[in-house]
Amino acid sequence: MSVNQTDPMIGRLIDGRYQVRSRIARGGMATVYLASDLRLERPVAVKIMHGHLADDENFKERFIQEARSAARLAHPNVVNVYDQGQDDESAYIVMEYLPGITLRELLQEHKVLTPEQATDILEAVLAGLAAAHKSGIVHRDLKPENVLLADDGRIKIGDFGLARAASANTATGAALLGTIAYLSPELVTRGIADTRSDIYALGIMLYEMLTGEQPYKGDQPMQIAYQHANDTVPMPSAVNPRVPVDLDELVQWATARDPDDRPRDARAMLDHLFDLQRGTVQPGMQQTRVLPAAMAPTLRNPTLPQGPTGDTQILGQAPAAGQARHRTGPVLGGDTNAEALARKAHRRRRSGFVLLVVVVVLALLAGGTGWWFNFGPGGRVAVPSMSNVSVPDATAKLKAAGFAVSSNQVKTFDVAIPSGSVTGTRPQGGASIQKGSTVSLVVSQGPRLLPVPTVLGTQEEGAKAALAAFTVGDSSYQFSTEAKGSVLAITGKDATGGTEDLSHATTYGEKQPVTLTVSLGPVPDVTGEALATAQADLEAVGLKGQQTDSQYSDGVPSGAVISQADPAAPVHQGATVGLVVSKGPQPITVPDETGQTISGAETALKALGLQVTYKDCKPAAICTALNWKNILTVATQSPAGAATAHKGDTITLTYNAIGIGG
Repeated sequence: MSVNQTDPMIGRLIDGRYQVRSRIARGGMATVYLASDLRLERPVAVKIMHGHLADDENFKERFIQEARSAARLAHPNVVNVYDQGQDDESAYIVMEYLPGITLRELLQEHKVLTPEQATDILEAVLAGLAAAHKSGIVHRDLKPENVLLADDGRIKIGDFGLARAASANTATGAALLGTIAYLSPELVTRGIADTRSDIYALGIMLYEMLTGEQPYKGDQPMQIAYQHANDTVPMPSAVNPRVPVDLDELVQWATARDPDDRPRDARAMLDHLFDLQRGTVQPGMQQTRVLPAAMAPTLRNPTLPQGPTGDTQILGQAPAAGQARHRTGPVLGGDTNAEALARKAHRRRRSGFVLLVVVVVLALLAGGTGWWFNFGPGGRVAVPSMSNVSVPDATAKLKAAGFAVSSNQVKTFDVAIPSGSVTGTRPQGGASIQKGSTVSLVVSQGPRLLPVPTVLGTQEEGAKAALAAFTVGDSSYQFSTEAKGSVLAITGKDATGGTEDLSHATTYGEKQPVTLTVSLGPVPDVTGEALATAQADLEAVGLKGQQTDSQYSDGVPSGAVISQADPAAPVHQGATVGLVVSKGPQPITVPDETGQTISGAETALKALGLQVTYKDCKPAAICTALNWKNILTVATQSPAGAATAHKGDTITLTYNAIGIGG
C-alpha cells in the first residue's frame, strides 16, 4: 500500500467530516484513500471519482450506482458502504476500511493455491455473491482484484461499480465492460449479463486459483474473447494433477458456454459446494443437465457401457445380491469324482497363493502410500501459527515443521506488533499444505505513519476528533494562564516506550497512544476572602487551601486572606495553595505620658499611630504667647499608661494650669 504525500487530496477534509490520511489505490474511475471519520472516530476508505470524469454524466451515474447497489447489501462477505455524496464537484463513496491484500496479490505471490485454500475463498465469495443475487444485483466485474483478503482472515467482495439490476439484462453495446479474462460467452457475443454471468467469472477465478493461470491466453483481447465464446474451459487437473475430481466438475459446471447449463445463481452453487463438503454428493452428480459432447465423457463412469454420444442406456440386469450363477449337472468331460476334486484342490491352492500375493502387494502399497502422505514428500502439514516473534525464531519454527522459507518477506503495517517482528505467514497459520512447500513471512513495519494535525491552542473535544486516527487516552489537566479547555501540549510514545513530544511532530504511528495536556484555567485568586470561603473556592477546582501563616494587617480584616502562595508550575489538581491569614491591626501598649509636656506627649503618641485630644488653653492670647504646649505637663491620660490600644485609637490628655484657665 503506497502513500503519496504529493497527492493534493491528502490532508483534505471532505464534506466537513472525512479527513484524508493517505492513498490506498488508484483505478480507472476513482482513487481510494484512507481517511478518518471525525464524527464516528473510525478509519474508513473513501473512493473519490477522478476529476476529469466529473463532467461525464454516464460515469457519474455509474459511480453513484455503485454506492446504491452496495449499500443495499449487508453481509459479512461484502464490503460495507457507509455514505455517498459530492464535495467540490467530486463524487465520493465512503466504505469500510479493510487492511489486507487482494486475491490477485495472493495469486501473484503463491501462483497456485491448494484445493482447501481455493475452496475456502470460493465459499466466502459465493456467500457474499448469494446475498447480492438475492437482492437482485449482478456484480458484472468479478475478478481477483475485487476479492479482498483482510489481515484478520475475513474475505469480502468489493467494487460493485459495474453492478446492474439482475432483471435488466441490458446490452452494453460495443464497449464490453469488465475484464476480458472473466467475461462470460453471452457477454462477449450478446452483451447481456445475469446472475449466471457472475457464476462464469467465478468459475474462471476457481480455475486460476487451482492452476495459477487463466484458461485462455492471447496477445489481443479479441483472441481471448473468441475463446470464451467458442471453446470449453479445460479441467484444472489437466494442468495441476492434484486437483480433485469434484473441483474439476465444479469448474466445468460453472463455466459451461450455455448459461442454462450453469448454476442458476450463487446460492445454488454454494449449496452444492456444501453438499460436496459433507460428502452427500459424489463427483458427476451435481445437477441433471444435457452435456455438450466435449464434456459428456468427463462425467460418465468409465466402468459402465457407453453409448456413442453418452446418452442414457438400459443395461442388462445383473444378478441380485446373493444370487451368484452356479453351474449345475455332471462334471463335463467324463472326469471321475476324484479327478474333479483334485483339480478343484489345485485351483484352491493356486488361488490362495495368488490371494496371498495380492494381499502382500496391497499391504506394501498401503504402507508406501501411508509413508508418502504422512512422512514422505507427499505429506500435508499444518502451517504453524505465529505472531509477534522474531524472524529467526519464525524461520526456525517453519523449517522444523518441514517447510522452506521464502527470502521475499511480505511487508505489512501493524499497530500492535513492533517493526521487524513476524505478524503471520502466507499461507496463514493453520492452513494444511504440502510438506516442503515455501512459506512467506509476514513482517511488521510497525504502524503506518500518519500526519499529526496541529491541535495546540484548540479546545479539547475538537483536538480529540482531529486525532481520531490515533489512540487518544485520558487527558492530563493542569492550571495555566491559557483559557480553560485549551490544549497546552500533545505527547506520545517513542520506540523505547518513553514519552515523545508531538507538539511539533509531522508524523506519528497509526493507532499509537496520544495524551493531551489541557488547561484548567488560572489558579483562582482568593486574597481578601475569608479563610473558609477561600478554601471552598479552591476545593471547587480541585485544589487544597492551607493556612501557612497569620500576620497583622491594618488593611485586611481579621480572618481574611492577606496573600496566597501558588505551587511551582505545572500546577495539577490536588496541589496545595498556601494562605497567609490576617490577624487584624497590630495592638499597641500605650506609654505613660503623665508629667510630659503636652507637645512631647502628643508627638510620642502619634508616632505610635494613635490619635491625641486635649482641651485648648484659655485665654488664647496668653497661652499662645507663653507657648503653653511646651510649658504645661500632662496631668492624666485615658487610656492610662500600659493599656492596650490599636492604631487609630484616641488618647485623651488633661493638664493643670496656674493663672491660666484650662
